[in-house]
Amino acid sequence: MRCCLRYAAVMPTHRDDFLDEIIGERAERNPEFPELVDAALRRRELLRELSARREALGLSQTVVAARMGTSQSAVARLEAGEGDAKLSTVERFAAALGQRVEWRVEKAR
Repeated sequence: MRCCLRYAAVMPTHRDDFLDEIIGERAERNPEFPELVDAALRRRELLRELSARREALGLSQTVVAARMGTSQSAVARLEAGEGDAKLSTVERFAAALGQRVEWRVEKAR
C-alpha cells in the first residue's frame, strides 16, 4: 500500500483502514495525490496550532473574529478545518493572535 509519508508519521501505529484504501486508490490514478494529502495535513496542523494558541491566550472566537473582520462562525469553521482556507485568511488568523506565518517554497520530493 502506497501511503503518503506525512500521513503515516501522524498515524504511526495505525493499520490500513478506509482512508488508506482511498489514498491508495487515488494514488494509482494520480501519483501526486499523496503529496496533496500531505499538504492538507500540514494546513490542518497549522490551523490546530493557531487554535491552540488562541485558547492559550484566553481569547474567544468572537474576539478573534472581530480582529479579523469576520464572524465567529467563520473562525469556528476555520479551526474545525472545514473547507480549504486561503493563505490570506490563515495570515489574518495568525495576525489576530499576534503571530506571523512564514511561507517558504521547497523543492518537491
